[in-house]
Amino acid sequence: MNDVATGLAASVISHRDEAVLPPQPRDYPGVNWEGLKTLYVREVRRFIKVGTQTLAAPVVTALLYMLVFVVAVGGGRSVNGVAYGAFVAPGLILMQVLSNAFANSSSSLLQAKFNGLMGDFITPPLSPFELLAGFGAGAATRGLFVGAVSLVAIVPFAHLSVAQPWAILYFGLGAALIMGFIGIMAGLWAEKFDHMAAVTNFVIMPMTFLSGTFYLIERLPEPFRTFSKFNPFFYLIDGFRYGFIGRAEGSLAVGVAMTAVLTIGLGLGCLRMFQVGYKIKT
Repeated sequence: MNDVATGLAASVISHRDEAVLPPQPRDYPGVNWEGLKTLYVREVRRFIKVGTQTLAAPVVTALLYMLVFVVAVGGGRSVNGVAYGAFVAPGLILMQVLSNAFANSSSSLLQAKFNGLMGDFITPPLSPFELLAGFGAGAATRGLFVGAVSLVAIVPFAHLSVAQPWAILYFGLGAALIMGFIGIMAGLWAEKFDHMAAVTNFVIMPMTFLSGTFYLIERLPEPFRTFSKFNPFFYLIDGFRYGFIGRAEGSLAVGVAMTAVLTIGLGLGCLRMFQVGYKIKT
């Protein structure tokens, strides 16, 4: 009788211990498509909600650049036989893609830190890859959407034609993903808005304006000419411009390879940061 009672007591204790065990964070294989979709929709709705700031303002900025550099400075000039307006316009469009893709992912993560909402990203059953895909796709969507709207607004002033559609798609998507991933890294690293401003002002802006957007880099004095040849933004803008005018200043092969390497490398870097919980988990 005592043995039976002891067995029942042990069984109750065992079931009680099992009942209080915390649930596993991820106990099913495959992709959490519903969670990934929710994160992506959140990122898209986030910039659409403030469309005046995130969509309209970049288009106005691109048109002002066209006014200053084409009307006031360019006039009837041409660059290597291409009208100055048609030369500048693709660079302006890709500039908007680059800056807006970076802004979307970086600001989303940094604001979540300040608002104490990082738990909303690590508590749901989302794997590091799904977090990377959600933030990266959201950033790329904003960058490409702003680029498309800028293209529509600029075309009447630049009279652009399409020479190589594959180059427009490849370099446009590559630029959006690259800057989206850099934005993720910056958002995870930054602890205050001053850190983000430092990245923007001392890294993103110099690389953008030394990328040959408004000029041929061969006309730059040294050491800026050499620096531009190692500037990834130069190859992105040069390849994107090639898609419209059919002429490239640099090597297309280098640009295609560099875009692929940066996209994969930065993506793996972001994935690792999510895996270790860099500045997310304590």
